[in-house]
Amino acid sequence: MAEIVRHPKALSVNPLKSSAPAGAALAFLGVNRAMPIFHGSQGCTAFAKVFFVRHFREPVPLQTTAMDQVATVMNADGNVVQALATVCGKARPALVGLATTALAETQGTDIARLVRTFRAEYPQFDHIPVAAVNTPDFSGCLETGYAAAVKGIIDAAVPETRCAGRRKKQVNLLLGSHLTPGDVEAIKEWVEAFGLRPVAVPDLADSLDGHLIAEDTIPVTLGGTPVSELATLGEAVATFVVGRSLGAAADLLAVRTGVPDQRFDGLMGLDACDRFTQALAELSGLPVPERLERHRAQLQDAMVDTHFMTGLRRVAIAADPDLLHQLATLAAGMGSEIVAAVSPVKAALLADVPAPSVHVGDLEDLEDLARAAGAELVIANSHAAATADRLGVPLLRAGMPQYDLVGGYCKTWVGYRGTRQALFDLANLVLAHHESIAPHRSRYALRHDAPTTASAARGH
Repeated sequence: MAEIVRHPKALSVNPLKSSAPAGAALAFLGVNRAMPIFHGSQGCTAFAKVFFVRHFREPVPLQTTAMDQVATVMNADGNVVQALATVCGKARPALVGLATTALAETQGTDIARLVRTFRAEYPQFDHIPVAAVNTPDFSGCLETGYAAAVKGIIDAAVPETRCAGRRKKQVNLLLGSHLTPGDVEAIKEWVEAFGLRPVAVPDLADSLDGHLIAEDTIPVTLGGTPVSELATLGEAVATFVVGRSLGAAADLLAVRTGVPDQRFDGLMGLDACDRFTQALAELSGLPVPERLERHRAQLQDAMVDTHFMTGLRRVAIAADPDLLHQLATLAAGMGSEIVAAVSPVKAALLADVPAPSVHVGDLEDLEDLARAAGAELVIANSHAAATADRLGVPLLRAGMPQYDLVGGYCKTWVGYRGTRQALFDLANLVLAHHESIAPHRSRYALRHDAPTTASAARGH
């Protein structure tokens, strides 16, 4: 069990975390014809929009209640009600996602009460569900905001019912923020290989996969889980939850619908893929398809081919808890040593990371830990590029944002094929930087094995 270490710094020197409102917006963007709204200043929304556009390289619909100085000091309740009425009247969304920001939370806004006020004043919009969530910037990270939004979507759009199993082929998928649109698509195809019908919540593969459209620009999300499908989640035969951060959302769905669920921390690595495949085989009553058997054999061969580059490799990882655990588990399973692990927030899952300790901190902490431990490879988002450069080691980009890598947002990490490609990427980075890593590793070995080296020099 990893020890969780907090750093008593008064500020973040080189920030690692992305804000919770951005995570909530990401989840809302996975619902078809949805409109995320930030209750806060225009700057908060502009920052999140730029964040997403740089990562996905696509236009992103995002609205704001536009709190100004007067509303901040006096009262911004009217801004929320008016924003909801304007969006529902003009954009005609299928769902509205309302997320608070630090400014609204500091003011003490009761977001649930404001939704009730909106319902009372504008009954003509009662057919449009509003998922309101509390996501202050000063608490949590992208992962926690995303998880809160998924729970809010279920609360707003999934009716209480006891019809589990009515749709014998339908499988609900609650998918965490650590999964890319490419991951979501791969998981859906994985389920379909067993003759089952997946309903992903949210479905980023259908909305943020980077496809061209023939229509003119529309003010809401195009693609994603239809709201009509959300109403059928209680009729599914089972729910698969990927990401421990979605525990609260999964609990709510189970209580509300009675649909049994199975939960997975991640879907990278041979063991995790085998468990998911076995669960699908048992649920469908069908044998494992031959193509999956072949994909598994290909992954096994890749593990043999790459273990020379990953074995005993000293790796430093910085990411949100779900992604950190998934990547660290894969690296450790391939013989690497996790010498530095940093998360922006504390979570129970961090105790299961295969490392001596996990530090709650920022990229400055990652750099200090990696330098002291002689790390040879860094895995983190694009913000760690300068960190890896100063350390003189390669960087494998993972997580959000990835603004200096085209197509990073749609890369597939999960499944047999995704894991295989991740191992190839790791091995190729090591090979490409062998000349810079080898002297670094030699210096570290000399520093930590001095007695052994001296004994060898004496002929012992």
